Amino acid sequence: MSEAREFDLIVFGASGFTGRLVAEYLQQRYGTDGGLRWALAGRNESKLEQVRDELGIDPGVAILKADVTDADSLRALARRARVVLTTVGPYQLYGEPLVAACVGAGTDYVDLCGEVAWMRRMVDKYQEQAQDSGARIVFSCGFDSIPFDLGVWFLQEQARARLGAPLSRIKGRVRRMKGTFSGGTAASLQATLAAARDAEVRKLLVNPFALTPGFEGPMQPPAAEIEYDQALGSWAAPFIMAAINTRNVHRSNFLLGHPYGEDFVYDEMILTGPGDKGEATAQAVANDRSLTGDKAPKPGEGPGKEERENGFYDVLFLGETADGRTLSASVSGDKDPGYGSTSRMITESALCLLRDATDTPGGIWTTAPAMGDKLIQRLEQNAGLRFALEH
Repeated sequence: MSEAREFDLIVFGASGFTGRLVAEYLQQRYGTDGGLRWALAGRNESKLEQVRDELGIDPGVAILKADVTDADSLRALARRARVVLTTVGPYQLYGEPLVAACVGAGTDYVDLCGEVAWMRRMVDKYQEQAQDSGARIVFSCGFDSIPFDLGVWFLQEQARARLGAPLSRIKGRVRRMKGTFSGGTAASLQATLAAARDAEVRKLLVNPFALTPGFEGPMQPPAAEIEYDQALGSWAAPFIMAAINTRNVHRSNFLLGHPYGEDFVYDEMILTGPGDKGEATAQAVANDRSLTGDKAPKPGEGPGKEERENGFYDVLFLGETADGRTLSASVSGDKDPGYGSTSRMITESALCLLRDATDTPGGIWTTAPAMGDKLIQRLEQNAGLRFALEH
C-alpha cells in the first residue's frame, strides 16, 4: 500500500454488539494515541453516533456510512483505510463484498469468521488478487482461532528451540472455560448448516484439510466421540470450535511450508473431569445443540459487562515428536472468550498488521504465519492473554 490513506483503521459494524466492544476497547486502550486515525462505519449513522457518544469517544472520530448491499460504498470505504476490521457476519451471507473491496484497494482486512466453506471459496477466488494488490486478508481473529492457532505455533517454536524437532502430534485440550459463545457464532453455525445441504459444502466441512488447496495430510482423529484421557485423568468431549480451529492450524502449517511436518496430526477436545460425573458431563457436552436451537444467542445480543469481565479460558497443548519426546504449553485469557477476549484479539490483530507485521506480503492468511510472535507479544501486553511453556 504505497499511497497515503485517510484512516489507519476503520471498524465496520461498530453499532453491533461485538463491534461496539471493539470501539470501547479502542477508546479505553488507544483513545489517547494521537497517532492512530480511526473511524466507525456501518449502515446506520445515527446508531454509530450514539455508540460514539455513549462510549465517550472523541467527536473527531469519523462516522462513515457503508452497507454490505452497496458495493460502491464498500469500495469507497476500503480506499480510505489501511486496515478494515469487520464484525459483520455471518460472513457467508454478508462478507464477500467487503473482502472484494479490500482486495481491490490493497487494504488489509481482519474478521471473526469461522465459516470454513466460505473461507475456502474466498481463498480460491481472491488469493492471487490479494497477492497482487498487497492486501493482507486475515480470517478468524477472535476466540476462533487465535488461542489455538497461535498456541500451536508457540509450542512448535518452543519445540524447535528446545528439542530441535517439530511436534508431529499435538492435542489441544480446553481445561477451563467460563463464558458464552457469541450470537454471531451461533448465526454463522446456523448459516453453515443451511449451506451444508449442498454436497460440495458438506465435503469441505468434513475435510480437515479444507483450507489447504492441493494438499491432503494424514488421517486426523475423529471428532464425534467422548473419551477418557488416562494421562490427564479426565474425560474429554468434542469441542465445538474444533471444526474451524483445526482447519486454521493446518492452513498455518501449509502457508509456512509445513514446519510442523507434512504428517502433522492435531485435534481439540474439552476436558470435563474424572469419574462418573466427568463422563456424564462429557456426554452432555457431546449432545449439546444449544447453538443451533431456538434458544441460541442472537446477533446483537450478549452478556453484560460483569459476565464478560468474570469470564476466562485456559487451553492446554500437549505435543510429541516422532521419536516420542514431549512438550506442553498453555494459552489462557482473562475475559469471556466469545466477547470480552474476542473484541480485544481482533483489535490487536488489526493493529499488529498496521504497526508490527509490516513485512507480511499480500494474500489470504491465518494469524500464525501472518503475525506470529509479534501478535503474541501484543496480546500478552494488551489483551490479557498468556502463553506459557508448561513442561
